[in-house]
Amino acid sequence: MCRRGDGFRDFDQGIERIFVAPVLLWRIGNRTDLFLELEYLNDERPFDRGLLAIGDGTVDIPFSRILGEPDDIARNEEFSIGYRLEHRLSENWRIRNAFRFTDAYQPNRRAEPNSFDEGTGILTRTWEDQEYFVNGYALQTNIVGEFSTGSIEHTLLFGIDLERQAYDSEAFSTDAPSINIFDPDYGVASRPQQDEFPTEAGIFNEQIDVLGVYLQDQITLLDNLKLLLGGRFDIVDQRTELGGSFGEGESQQQDEAFTPRIGLVYQPIEPLSLYASFSQSFAPNSGRTVDGSILEPVRGTQYEIGVRGEWLDGRLITNLAAYHLTRSNVAATDPDNPDFSIAIGEQRSQGIELDLIGEILPGWNVVASYAYTNAEITRDNSPREGNRLFGVPENAASLWSTYEIQSGNLQGLGFGLGVFFVGERQGDVDNSFQIPSYVRTDASLFYRRNNWQVAINAKNLFDVNYIESAAFRTAVNPGIPFTVLATVSVEF
Repeated sequence: MCRRGDGFRDFDQGIERIFVAPVLLWRIGNRTDLFLELEYLNDERPFDRGLLAIGDGTVDIPFSRILGEPDDIARNEEFSIGYRLEHRLSENWRIRNAFRFTDAYQPNRRAEPNSFDEGTGILTRTWEDQEYFVNGYALQTNIVGEFSTGSIEHTLLFGIDLERQAYDSEAFSTDAPSINIFDPDYGVASRPQQDEFPTEAGIFNEQIDVLGVYLQDQITLLDNLKLLLGGRFDIVDQRTELGGSFGEGESQQQDEAFTPRIGLVYQPIEPLSLYASFSQSFAPNSGRTVDGSILEPVRGTQYEIGVRGEWLDGRLITNLAAYHLTRSNVAATDPDNPDFSIAIGEQRSQGIELDLIGEILPGWNVVASYAYTNAEITRDNSPREGNRLFGVPENAASLWSTYEIQSGNLQGLGFGLGVFFVGERQGDVDNSFQIPSYVRTDASLFYRRNNWQVAINAKNLFDVNYIESAAFRTAVNPGIPFTVLATVSVEF
């Protein structure tokens, strides 16, 4: 895939993206398959923090205005290679093994926004020149088997995961010219080269090793009653090292955890399924604090109940779920140092989700959803305790519908229209400003014939101004204006 396009922001140099992902299947025998996979990505685009917050809202300037410099840029060049091997030991048992190696180079250079004087409109900035090197591997082996104990049927899964991720970065920083956001003047001073920065580079190296062992059994107690029991044990070893302008220091941390998983599905009648689940999660944090210390792993606990219905001979599916999720030590961007992280003590999300997916009439498809989310920081050793989670709307809904002509000379011609609503959200972890709600309308026109399709997709049909997301006060991302994208796809 090759993509080249211009953005809507001032001086936008556009996006250049090349992605190649060939897959080779080798059927070694009647029972053995080997997939060889390779991926290459080269993505280059402007580095852009977006707009700013002012007071408890967002600044009133054109959505196209950049607050960095016209030649700010970010690049990601990534290479990945691996395989997936499956061998069927018998009709009911099979073993699978997979390996993947990834190597990435991610440089960026930018004029980073710092402090903003709301009275004068002056934004201070720093020149940032950074290089990131990421490489790692993942090895997975599992065995899956089906057997019976009397009238009870089992599907057993046992596996081992081994993963290593190495992360090395080098960062240069120095003062850059300030800018008046209401009357910007770019190019006042030239961007320094790496050998022209007045201080040495800040160096950060990190290595994360993960060993996981898991066992799961899906048990069919009755034709309409199924039980899932599982558990995973992880050992995580992390090492970090600071150097240069970041100071000198090393840290090491080892953690281990057992995380269970339980689920139950009951069908009182054939088209209706009632389910309940309990699960815990555990994952290392790759973020780092400004002093280089390692963040504690993220731990989570989730309870969920729901009902799923399949109607009209399976052409219409409805889902209704209620959940309660708590997570601790979640990394968030440090508002004072955007290249570093802070940990939130504990956050809670609870709510309901409703989905409807299906073909109401021949050729007429509908996808509708609604979510109510109550999300807040429930425990933290800071004034943030009690704040809402940033970027999470209390209410969100969408409706997307397409119709495709089923017969005649125009068979294969289709139309689509969708409406997306996102409610008001907090803009940062401190809840210092809010992002307003928005309604966006998208549309599509497509034509299918045999194994190919041509489509024209329009996003933000009525060209409304809206904020897509935000992370902190100097990183507010505007949504794209009215955009038309044409695609051609062929399946073979």
